[in-house]
Amino acid sequence: QVQLVESGGGLVQPGGSLRLSCAASGSIFSGYTLGWYRQAPGKQRELVAIITTNGRTIYADSVKGRFAISRDNAKNTLYLQMYSLKPEDTAVYYCKSETSNVAYWGQGTQVTVSS
Repeated sequence: QVQLVESGGGLVQPGGSLRLSCAASGSIFSGYTLGWYRQAPGKQRELVAIITTNGRTIYADSVKGRFAISRDNAKNTLYLQMYSLKPEDTAVYYCKSETSNVAYWGQGTQVTVSS
């Protein structure tokens, strides 16, 4: 069964940190580009960060220097380490696994940054 399962979201104060995880079934991990996206209420889903099969990373300008994406191919797990969180980071965060022919999404995990 093909699936992506996110975890690690929650409520955090401004300036705090969280680490998101995305566990993937083996068939959609090692040979796929992986990414984190987010969607805030009333807004379109947007790219946060992606990591390619050879480890190249790309970040949205809004998270550069604060977020770090990584992948553990042995554990079929994608991570997003988030530091210095801001209220505007509040959103549902989704992981995505894709090739040029197909894309899979997780169900999302809520991140709320509030005092």
